[in-house]
Amino acid sequence: MAHPKRKISKTRRDKRRTHYKLTAPGLAQCPTTGEYHLPHRAYWLDGKLYYKGQVIIEKEVLA
Repeated sequence: MAHPKRKISKTRRDKRRTHYKLTAPGLAQCPTTGEYHLPHRAYWLDGKLYYKGQVIIEKEVLA
């Protein structure tokens, strides 16, 4: 029968046996644009920075 060379700690053993797994982050849909984004985060769309459905910054176009 195989024997381990070293004792496996209770912490390492329990980490392997756990049922808590990573899950994909939830996405929120902007009420203004309909774009999906991470909740509580600003996001860029068509050169505009949106947060809570409002335009925060408009990107300047160099002419």
